[in-house]
Amino acid sequence: MSGEPRPREEKIRCDACPVMCYIAEGKVGACDRYGNVGGRILRCDPLTMLDRTLEAGGELRPFLAADWDGRIGGGEVFVTGIGSGTTYPDYKPAPFIVSRAVEGADFVTVVTEAIFSYCGAKVKIDTDRHLGTERAPVRYEGEAIGHMMTAEYGSQMMSLGGVEHLTGGSKPEGRATCEALMRLLNREAVELTVDGGVAVTVQSGAAPVVDGRREERMRVGCGSATIGMFASQWRGLVDEVVVVDDHITGVVSEHQAGKVLGWEDTGIRIKGRRSTPGRYFQVAQPGRGWGGTDISDPLTILAPFETRKGARPGLRLLMVSTTGEQHGFFVLDEALVPRPAPLPVALQPTVDLIAENCEPALCTVLFMGGAGGSLRSGVTQNPVRLTRSVQAGRTRVTVGGVPAYVWPGGGITIMADVRDMPDNAFGYVPTPAIVAPLEFTVSREEYRALGGHDGAVRSVRDVLERGGEYGAEVRAVAPKP
Repeated sequence: MSGEPRPREEKIRCDACPVMCYIAEGKVGACDRYGNVGGRILRCDPLTMLDRTLEAGGELRPFLAADWDGRIGGGEVFVTGIGSGTTYPDYKPAPFIVSRAVEGADFVTVVTEAIFSYCGAKVKIDTDRHLGTERAPVRYEGEAIGHMMTAEYGSQMMSLGGVEHLTGGSKPEGRATCEALMRLLNREAVELTVDGGVAVTVQSGAAPVVDGRREERMRVGCGSATIGMFASQWRGLVDEVVVVDDHITGVVSEHQAGKVLGWEDTGIRIKGRRSTPGRYFQVAQPGRGWGGTDISDPLTILAPFETRKGARPGLRLLMVSTTGEQHGFFVLDEALVPRPAPLPVALQPTVDLIAENCEPALCTVLFMGGAGGSLRSGVTQNPVRLTRSVQAGRTRVTVGGVPAYVWPGGGITIMADVRDMPDNAFGYVPTPAIVAPLEFTVSREEYRALGGHDGAVRSVRDVLERGGEYGAEVRAVAPKP
């Protein structure tokens, strides 16, 4: 009857993160990682194991108790934190503490999916195009999620995420930050905008796309470095070379490389701030034109030539960008005005050489986070001992099987390149925070000295046969080439 109350759906509470969802049978929580299966909270994705005996690029191979052939792969199986589950609420040992032999010695790998509020991504974008001024906000779907950092020799850097964006701003800001981070860390393409700058599509291992244009190459060096590398190639073929660069524009006749090679003065004058001979700063504003400047006509950086310093009609001038993408050849007329002329055949190989020495433009995404005290308690009952062991190099830290750089100083602050991690290595919880796979590998002797959970140690074979608290499925993936 319509008046009868509908039966209430039975739900159970998940304690895998601070959100603590109530989940109905057959449903998953807000994180899409845990579900109610037959009245138990289970990790929905299988534990990921790296099998280095598989050929590079091989398919995922499931290790299920039903069809596993009993072989472990010659000791090359590495248990990752992907799909392992978490230590939250942090009083219990990590989900998997695995013993394995490494070159005859007994080692322990402690794996967990760590919940990071204090985390972010450092993004390196290979391009000469000006993306935005230093400290300019970087936005995803209109929300500020980070800022532009310093430019580093042909690459523009971004700092994205961090606790202030995840939890210190509005709810939309936190959600946008979490979503953008998870997509970037899982090697998806993400479009970002820079205040006062450009729209740029970033994807780990792929070329950046700036305002709809795919970048092909990063510069060979600054204008001064380009002069130093290729001055000898130009000697005898041209009277003057200017390498246009937003940071350091080079002039071969004034540069020390040119002087050593016996280059004669040409009377050229460059607009901008002269640094040292043959090196000029601020010849133009930053932009998306020649050499990362805002110019499309390179002659705009030239002042009138000086006769008393060697200028003469017929003087040959090559102007080129730091990637070789833009170049022009000019000859001074009777009034000492540079006039465009066809590039001589003999000079073409020198321009091509610049392009050949430019590496492909790529985006690099580094996960960065700080491992807190609660996470460390899943490894040892005395967390500070783990910190000291990591800092001393006795405990190795990996993220999804990829070696992490551990920052000096206090705590366990790590950084790892996501490019070689297995697919979908990162997740999230809607607090919001990023869930990252973390592995600590340490000798069994050292692990006991740390006060580790030695009674929870299991063999690789046992893990393969019985799985874990959050489901029995495990799988192995080949390492990235």
